[in-house]
Amino acid sequence: MLFGQNILKYWDDIVKDLGEIVAIPSVCGEREGDFPYGKEPARAIDKMIELSEKYGLKTKNVDYYAAHAEYGEGEGNAVVMAHVDVVPAGEGWDTDPFTMVVKGNKAFGRGVADNKSPAIVALHCLRALKDLNVKGNRKLRVIFGSGEEIGMGDMGHYFASEQHPDMGFTPDAGYGICNCEKGHLVFSVTGKNDSSLIRSFTSGTVANAVPYKAICELSCTEEEAEKLSSAAKDAEGSFDTSFAQGKATVVSHGRASHAASPENGFNAAAYLVKLLSAVFGSQRLGTFFRFIEEKIGTTTDGSLIGVAGSDEPSGPLTFNLGLVQVEGDKASLTVDIRYPATSSGTKLIDALKAQVEKSGLQFVLGDDTPPLYLPKESRLLSLLSGAYEDVTGKPCEVFSMGGGTYARQMFGKGVAFGASFPDGEDSHAHNCNERIDLEELKLHAQICLEAMYRMLTAE
Repeated sequence: MLFGQNILKYWDDIVKDLGEIVAIPSVCGEREGDFPYGKEPARAIDKMIELSEKYGLKTKNVDYYAAHAEYGEGEGNAVVMAHVDVVPAGEGWDTDPFTMVVKGNKAFGRGVADNKSPAIVALHCLRALKDLNVKGNRKLRVIFGSGEEIGMGDMGHYFASEQHPDMGFTPDAGYGICNCEKGHLVFSVTGKNDSSLIRSFTSGTVANAVPYKAICELSCTEEEAEKLSSAAKDAEGSFDTSFAQGKATVVSHGRASHAASPENGFNAAAYLVKLLSAVFGSQRLGTFFRFIEEKIGTTTDGSLIGVAGSDEPSGPLTFNLGLVQVEGDKASLTVDIRYPATSSGTKLIDALKAQVEKSGLQFVLGDDTPPLYLPKESRLLSLLSGAYEDVTGKPCEVFSMGGGTYARQMFGKGVAFGASFPDGEDSHAHNCNERIDLEELKLHAQICLEAMYRMLTAE
C-alpha cells in the first residue's frame, strides 16, 4: 500500500472542515487594527490554527499575514503553501457562495477549489504523518497565507522572519507539475476623461479577472440612444440599454475568467467600448477611451500595444483589461499581463510606458514579479512526479502557466503541483458557482500525502 492512501481515513473530517472554512467570507480588504487584510481573512487564519491545534500540531501565527502548522524536526524545512483568502463572490451564483453545498459528488462555494480544499487537505496530510509517527529528515510545514489573491505580500512578511524552504510545492494549479510561471506585470493608466459622450464607466472587481459586467452612462439624444439600442442587438456581446432625461445607460454582460487565461472569458468592458466606437465614432470617445479602443481593443495578447510575444518554456504573453473606472473627468484602467519566462519585464514596462504617454495619458506601474523556472531534471520535480505516477499510474507531465502562485515565493525551491486534474471538470475558480469534484479531491489528497511523505523522509 502506498503511504498516501492513509489520508482516506480522514475523509469525513476533511469535508466537515472544508465546510467550516468556506463559510468564512475571507475576501481581502483594508487593514483593521492588527488584521492586515481585514477581519475576515484573519478569521480564516484563526480557523486554520484552531483546526491544526485540535489535531495536535504545532502552530504559529505570523501577524495574521500567514500562519503555519508544523511536524517533524531538523535543520531543513520542506513546505506546502496554500491560501485561505478568496476573490469576491461576484454575481450569478445558484447557491449562497459562503455556504458549502454538496450536490451529488460536487461541492460548491467560493474558495472551495481556490484554495481552501487544498489547504484543508494539506493540513490533514500533516495530521496523518504525525498520527503515524513518521520519522523524517527535516521539518515539514503547511503554510496558510491570507493575501495571495491581492499580490502575495503576505509571504514577503512571513518569510521576513520565518525559515526559507529547502523544497516545497503549492497545490494551487493543476497536475502534473508547473515548473514555469510567467512573469506577472500589473500597470494602470490614468488621465482626464475628456469625452463629450461618456459620463461614467465602471467595470471589474479585481485586476486579475476578466470583467463579467460593465456599466456606462452616456450624454446623448433620444435618437442616438435608439441607434445605440438597435446596434447593440446585432453587436458581439450582450447589452441592455435604456434612456431617460437625456441620459442613456448601457449594461454590458461578459464572462469572467482568470487573467492568466483571458481568452476563456468575454471582456464586458472591451466589448462595450467597441460598441460605443461603432455607434458614435472614436472621436466622441475622448482620449482615454480611444486609447482602450486603439491600444487594447478586444485582444488578449497585447498585440495592439506592441508587447505580444511567446517562448518555448511558457507560451504566449496574455493581456487582460481588468478594471475600468471613470467618474466625471477622472479616468483609470488597470491591466494584468502574464509574460513569457525569457522576456524582460523592464523592456515591457518601457514599451508600455512609451505607448501610454504617447497617447497623452499617465503610466503607473503596479507590480512586476519575475518569472519562475525550474529545470525538468531537478530533484524536486523527480520526487513529486514519482508521487503522482505511483498514485495515479499515469505519467506526470511538466507544463507552464500564466497564473502566479506561491511557488514564486519559495526562493527558487518550489513549484505548483495540483490540485486539479487535466481531464477534470472546470472548477469555475474566480467565477460564479465555483466547485470541486469530491472524488478528484480524494485522489488529490492521496497524491498530496504521498508527496509530503517523500519530502519529509527524503535524504
